[in-house]
Amino acid sequence: MSVSMHKGGCHCGAVRFSVEIDPVVEAITCNCSMCGRSGSFLQFVVPDKFTLEQGDANLTSYRFNKHVIDHVFCATCGIKPFARGKSPKGDMIAINVRCLDGVDPFDVPTKQFDGRRL
Repeated sequence: MSVSMHKGGCHCGAVRFSVEIDPVVEAITCNCSMCGRSGSFLQFVVPDKFTLEQGDANLTSYRFNKHVIDHVFCATCGIKPFARGKSPKGDMIAINVRCLDGVDPFDVPTKQFDGRRL
């Protein structure tokens, strides 16, 4: 695969989005207190590559540590399909690859990130 438009969302379908992404590019698994517990499998895009199509009112937010990442999750099913935040390069969206329609996370290469030490 290459960079193309993909759809995704939460488990119950209340939150849906589209994103321009290459799902077979290396994704990050992180061992921080949040990602380690939730099993997020992340790729990052700039905000103009992401469109929230439905469910903004159904999203609940959680911030911790340095409060630079807005961890959003569906208030109905609890799934975290993406997060909004800042990186050294500017605004970013962290896509949970596990929430992309038709993408098998076992086909995506993984890079481990030691977020626990931050």
